[in-house]
Amino acid sequence: MNETVKRDYRSDLRAAQASQTRRAIVAAAARLYVELGYGATTIDAVANAAGVSRKTVFTSVGGKVELLRTALDWAVAGDDRPIAVVDRPAMSALLATDDPAGLLTGWARIIAEIDVRVAALFSALEVAADADVEARRLLDESAHRRLLGARAIVKRLVELDALTSEMSRADAVDVAWLATDPVLHDRFVRVRGWSKSRFEGWLARLLVGQLVA
Repeated sequence: MNETVKRDYRSDLRAAQASQTRRAIVAAAARLYVELGYGATTIDAVANAAGVSRKTVFTSVGGKVELLRTALDWAVAGDDRPIAVVDRPAMSALLATDDPAGLLTGWARIIAEIDVRVAALFSALEVAADADVEARRLLDESAHRRLLGARAIVKRLVELDALTSEMSRADAVDVAWLATDPVLHDRFVRVRGWSKSRFEGWLARLLVGQLVA
């Protein structure tokens, strides 16, 4: 093995180890935020849970807010790839469909899948936002990203000439935005005991009934 190959191998190995460490830190932070709450979770606790030093937490991910932001981003996406949900193949294919009901049914499926991963962490964020300015900013960022997704869905309905005439486009965006709120999933699934499939079906019917002409 020549020196160039050795260097490339060592570089790839270090990158893989760094990614593994980062995943362990984010997973530990997410678990502690859900179990203890944002306020009670310290960087030292995250470091201990991940089996790394305090310094490694900061250099690999960042402070408490960045840990929460990263955990939420990964929970929404389902992995740690730096690709927004709207730019992923499933969403791109969905936005290309010509069937309005199929568009909203598929979107309800994506929302339900995201909610399963993010609902508990989102609840921790909401509690944290009441007492922490940076957490409040993160909650606002999350709401804005959901709004962008809702606008994309409604825009496609308009392109298909399928949006109901009973509400304005702005109101349709608000309804679509509300559908993405993880609180709905939390209340129906965790509190009322609905299954994921029951929630998904209800959400699809709600969206189609409210938005499609």
